[in-house]
Amino acid sequence: MHMIAETEKLRPRLFSFAYRLLGSRQEAEDVVQEAFLRWHSAKTTDIRSAEAWLVTVLSRLCVDRLRTIRAERQNYVGPWLPEPLLSVEQSPDHTAELASDLSMALLVVLQRLSAEERVGFLMHDVFDCDYSEVSIALGKSEAACRQLVSRARRRVRRDKPRFEVSNAAHGQLVKQYVQAVQERDAERIAKLLAPDAVFTSDGGGKAWAALHPIIGAARIARMEVGVMTKLPRGYLLELADVNGQAGIIGKVDGQIYAVTSFTTNGLQILSVMRVLNPDKLTGGLHPRA
Repeated sequence: MHMIAETEKLRPRLFSFAYRLLGSRQEAEDVVQEAFLRWHSAKTTDIRSAEAWLVTVLSRLCVDRLRTIRAERQNYVGPWLPEPLLSVEQSPDHTAELASDLSMALLVVLQRLSAEERVGFLMHDVFDCDYSEVSIALGKSEAACRQLVSRARRRVRRDKPRFEVSNAAHGQLVKQYVQAVQERDAERIAKLLAPDAVFTSDGGGKAWAALHPIIGAARIARMEVGVMTKLPRGYLLELADVNGQAGIIGKVDGQIYAVTSFTTNGLQILSVMRVLNPDKLTGGLHPRA
């Protein structure tokens, strides 16, 4: 029983790993559960490190799953964004793990990597696995894994937002954005956005969303005002924790219809990412105070 309890403590960390790889809460929970089922059926007395064993098995499961869903995402209607993680009441261990960088911006960058690059980078650079463990997980030589991880690391550093922004500065910009949108003030919205800001919306063909990113502060501002004029009575915008950062949820008659996250430089909003696909909005939610 002691071994089971100790192993179960790894679940939040493994979920964080799988979520980064797959960009889907439900998919991550499924592969983590499958990894634990395999653990419980294995001869665990012969395994020196439960975490290393589980990460290796989980990596293989995620690579297999990514290969399966590759075609699905290629046929996806409009831009694809990761499923947002909304603030939920969790154990302290789980909360601490999710407080690490699970921002939508980083997840989008990771999705640009190949499945093997993603696994190798996360195993080595984020979860401190040795190249020998990466080699076992990917079925490649250690030398090949070193090259793969190095290539992935360069791409992440190139594409990841370069600004270190305090939670307070980020949250203040989001709060001002909500107020400007609620008041349908296109001029104020535009001033909060960087001139070359990018708006991306994910409807998956199941909700109205722009089929291509909208670029430019003025264009985004006009679009936001236009959307607000079309929403039915009873709509509500609320501040919420989205992937560990201040974001917005939109509700109509108490039902979530949109989750919006942002990247900022502390002075202006650089990108707006809005998930509207109802299949990605099924998680629990507790609004920010």
